[in-house]
Amino acid sequence: MALQNFLSLAALVAAICNLALTVFIFRRDFHATVNRVFVCWGLAVTLWNLGTFFLFHVAEKNLVQARFWVQVLQLGVICLPIFNIHLCLLVAQVSIGRWLPFLYCVHAGLVLSLLTGQFIAEDPAYIHYLGAWYGVPRPGFYVFLAVYSFCTIYALCMMYFRQKALPPLLRARVRWMMTAIGILAFFGSNDLLPILGMKTYPFTHLRVYTVGNFAAILYVIMFSYSVLQFQLLDIHVTMGRLAAQMVRLLFICVLGLILLLIVATLAPGFTPVSFFSALGVLVASAAIASILFPRFFGSGDEALERRILGDRFEYHDKIQGFIRMIPWYSETSSLLQDFQDLLINTINVRSYQMILVDESSRAFSLLGSYPERPAIQLPKIHRDSPVFDVFRYSKQDYLTFNSLYVTRESELERAAKQELTEFDPEFCFRFMSDDDPFGLLLIGPKVSGEPYTPHDLHLLTLLVKNLGSVMNQIRLKNQVLQAEELELLGRMSRGMAHDLNNLLTPVSTYLQLSHGPSNVRQSAEELLPTAMRNMETMHAYIKEALFFSRHHTLQIEERRLDQLVHTCVDLADQKLKRKKMEIVVASLPEVEIEMDSVLIQRLVGNIISNGIDASPVGSKIRIELYQLAKTETNRDWWRLMIIDEGEGISKANLRRIMNPYFTTKDQGDKDRGFGLGLAICRKIIHLHGGNLNIASEEKKGTTVQVDLPSRQVKSNQTPNLNLATAIHS
Repeated sequence: MALQNFLSLAALVAAICNLALTVFIFRRDFHATVNRVFVCWGLAVTLWNLGTFFLFHVAEKNLVQARFWVQVLQLGVICLPIFNIHLCLLVAQVSIGRWLPFLYCVHAGLVLSLLTGQFIAEDPAYIHYLGAWYGVPRPGFYVFLAVYSFCTIYALCMMYFRQKALPPLLRARVRWMMTAIGILAFFGSNDLLPILGMKTYPFTHLRVYTVGNFAAILYVIMFSYSVLQFQLLDIHVTMGRLAAQMVRLLFICVLGLILLLIVATLAPGFTPVSFFSALGVLVASAAIASILFPRFFGSGDEALERRILGDRFEYHDKIQGFIRMIPWYSETSSLLQDFQDLLINTINVRSYQMILVDESSRAFSLLGSYPERPAIQLPKIHRDSPVFDVFRYSKQDYLTFNSLYVTRESELERAAKQELTEFDPEFCFRFMSDDDPFGLLLIGPKVSGEPYTPHDLHLLTLLVKNLGSVMNQIRLKNQVLQAEELELLGRMSRGMAHDLNNLLTPVSTYLQLSHGPSNVRQSAEELLPTAMRNMETMHAYIKEALFFSRHHTLQIEERRLDQLVHTCVDLADQKLKRKKMEIVVASLPEVEIEMDSVLIQRLVGNIISNGIDASPVGSKIRIELYQLAKTETNRDWWRLMIIDEGEGISKANLRRIMNPYFTTKDQGDKDRGFGLGLAICRKIIHLHGGNLNIASEEKKGTTVQVDLPSRQVKSNQTPNLNLATAIHS
């Protein structure tokens, strides 16, 4: 009785596992070919296990029920080989020839033979052995044995030779299938012996025990793992919280059923022992599940879980790390350089192409690729192209080109794929700003030939979305910068036209008078000093304007900053005397720093000159120099402060005083300048890697703060990618 309970419960456990897995796959995506075949395979195995279970519980004299459940069992057994070999062909990626439909027809004929009594004999020809019923074979059964043998041998040989040419991941899947089919063939053949009338093994007196259903549990687990490895890997990505919780409970229940199987054999019947045994089984199941699947329980070492689920892709962590770092990139060149390195060296893609809209021509162009292709415009791709319509209407994250991943394909998708055929991609991702497309990313297959897992695609989708978001921000920022540059150009043109026109008026008048009659030449002589002074002013004006258009190379040398400040004060002496002002220089420490002394002298002199212009007659300007708190191990920072007692600067103007050609003065002269002084100061400070800050309140004076490092740090400039240049343009 214990043995009968053991065998019947083994069949029940196998049926429950198969049915649950079949429903799970059916709910995920029934349109995929591999999923449809797997569902049929799972139903066949479920019928086999379910028929076996009920045959253990049919009374010895109830031949009607026995006949029904024998037919259910044999229906599952007949259908199993054809679905087996179909799945093997799909997983091993072997093309399906014309013989497979013929084989389906053969199995359909075997099913008809079962219904007509040509497969298993009608009652009373039934065998009752070890508490279960077995049918007596007829000619159809022997035909099935031949077909089953052919399918099994062909599948094993085909997969053995095929796996040698497959990439590592697919090779592992095929080997799991080979092992599972070997288990089924061995234990299934063992269960056929009672049907053939053999109650002992040949040449022995050992009784035949039908343990095929118990072995079917291992067979189902291994075979399902091989076929559905990617789906299992992606459970935590694609399923919601409720579904994930159901998977946890199902996993614990499966473990509980298997352990209860052992308990039922050792301690049959419901007694206090059974109760506490069942309680212990549930606790043990939860403990084992928490060890094998720590992600489900929030702790533990996940190495074994990653091994079970096939998650052997260490680069996933690198991709997630890069995704987290994308918002911190401030320039396109370094972002795209690191992105290309991630695709080629981490994910190991064989090729990729990036198609982006050119802001100047508003046309889509191939602006980045590997292997490198020339940057060309793609006139057939536009905002109303089928590829963008697919993303716009279907709301899907990517477009699949490999038939291995395709479930359904619409006319629009076929048109989109035809549009990108020349690039031979595996997947196409889109860059979108709201509903406005601005680019595509085409990903080729992996170098290893391994397929992309659902988790791969999930991470790639996140990667492209974050990359597109940052690139769109850069596009918008560049548009704002271009608008500001145009505004600056307009302001500069107006300012230069106004100033140069005022300066040129005396010169033009002098030239006209000097070529006039002799009675007006004396007036021309009176305008000569003014014309000469204005010419010198224009020369200084143009010299300052050219400062921004030149590439400055610093002439770095160690100089005393305190001495340079005293030199600038001495040069401003005459201007101070005209306004009856004085400069109070605090006791300056002796400071040697690396700098371009000519530019720094120009910087300090300009700030002092501005302070004098803004200060009332008889006021003072104070200059201080002191060391800042140490924040770097290899250099110090020094702060120079120039404080005046002038009228101050309004809050509105304080935000604009660094802009070139911004001035609050109606006209310029040689001493005052033309709104370029502070802009030049800011550029000098940036060339030295320092900081310039101005604090001011109206009627309370202005404080200019200059921070300079004691040593210059050489920066390694990374060459810009063509793609980055195109985006900035």
